[in-house]
Order: sequence, then C-alpha cells, then structure tokens
Amino acid sequence: MPITDLIAGVPVTDLDASLEWYTRFFGREPTLVAGEEILWDVKEHATLFIEPNAAHAGAGRITFAVTGLDALLEHLASANIDHVLDESDSDDMRYVTIRDPDGNKLAFAELADAP
Repeated sequence: MPITDLIAGVPVTDLDASLEWYTRFFGREPTLVAGEEILWDVKEHATLFIEPNAAHAGAGRITFAVTGLDALLEHLASANIDHVLDESDSDDMRYVTIRDPDGNKLAFAELADAP
C-alpha cells in the first residue's frame, strides 16, 4: 500500500481565533476552506487542516522535518509566536516546539547536517 499524501488535522475550540493564529504561523491565508475545515498546503503532498472539535482540542501533535531552522525561528519571532528551542546536547538534531492557542503541539526538527 503506497502512501502518496499526508493530510493532518488539528482540533481547535475557536475556529476564528485559530484561523488568525495559523494564518500568522504560515504567513499566508489558507489554501482552501471546506465547510468548517480550513486547510493549508505545506508541501506538494502534505496538508494541515484545523477543524472545530472542543472535545479533542489541545491533543494534536505534529512534527515537521525542516531545513533552515534559523529562518523559521526568525519568522516565529516576527509573527509574535512563542517557541521553545530544545537546547539538548544532541549533535544530530535541532528541535523547536510551539503550541497553538488550544495547546496543540507543533514541533520542527532539523538534522544537524541539513543545509
């Protein structure tokens, strides 16, 4: 069974507040609004969406593999999004985490040898 695409959902309590936060985070408007699902294409075959689901809000966990983590940190600072850089002594990976308004955790990992 070959997997060709990834579509990840994040449950939120307040769709309007989350729309504003994720728009700041991505630095652009959503790619698509389909009813109460609001989607951003992350890469050609990767999409993240938010949807109202108060019972599960805050339980989302997504990790993105990235290159150029320093540029991402600058973007987070300019978008006024709090973040925590993992200062562990790992020589293999740099890691930063953020939380959306509901506490859903978004993590970003960059291999040490990434450009």
